[in-house]
Amino acid sequence: MLQFRHARRASQGRRKYQEDAAAIWQCDASSGPSSDNGGVAFAAVLADGMGGHAGGALASETVCAGFVEAFRACESAVGERLKVALLAANAAIARAVAGNPRLRGMGATLVGVAFGAQGAEWVSVGDSPLYLVRRGEIARLNEDHSLTPMLDQLVADGRLSPDQAKVDPRRHYLRSAVSGEELDLIDVSRRPLTLESGDVMIVASDGIHTLGDEAIARLVATHASDGADATAAALIDAVDRAGDTMQDNTTVVVIAVEDGPTIL
Repeated sequence: MLQFRHARRASQGRRKYQEDAAAIWQCDASSGPSSDNGGVAFAAVLADGMGGHAGGALASETVCAGFVEAFRACESAVGERLKVALLAANAAIARAVAGNPRLRGMGATLVGVAFGAQGAEWVSVGDSPLYLVRRGEIARLNEDHSLTPMLDQLVADGRLSPDQAKVDPRRHYLRSAVSGEELDLIDVSRRPLTLESGDVMIVASDGIHTLGDEAIARLVATHASDGADATAAALIDAVDRAGDTMQDNTTVVVIAVEDGPTIL
């Protein structure tokens, strides 16, 4: 039976304040992924806020708290449970803005992922990535709801140079965010992703893009045997050492999949 070890690390980067947030929900370790908890052993949510010092930080915290509360209370199948939690997070933002109109315009990205006997399922809005690293190979699992894919396609079509695309101010424009309004784009896993012992999943804010995918995979390969906490620390340390003068907040939740007698 597989078990899931997790760790969370964050860096403020070169920003004056932290707008990322993350939260964890974990079932009773003695029960495992039973029908009492909908077959889920563990769930994580990460949000990258927008809206300035107060608004962005409040948005990410509100999104994470609303998501976890709804996920815990919902008794539906895992995929539906994730969508219900997302909608609850969006409604929480709407209530916060209604209570304080000065917060209008605040919002956040969201990645929520649940782990259980059937594997991993997720829901996401925005550009925060969810990665799977397996046997040294890395893959992004969720969609990117920024304009980055459009710019990358322009590069592929020869209409924009790689250097131009890298510094294009539109790269981080979001096409969808959790803002209390109707959600324009939602990415939902179509079926549970079967997991293997040795897999590492990373939920991150977009500050992680300071590292390329290959660098992330190398860091995981180097540190995974030391555990989830060592891997999360290595990722954040690498971002800080890169020395990007415009470095955004970076938060990672690392989930290491291991063989074990129980699911924690």
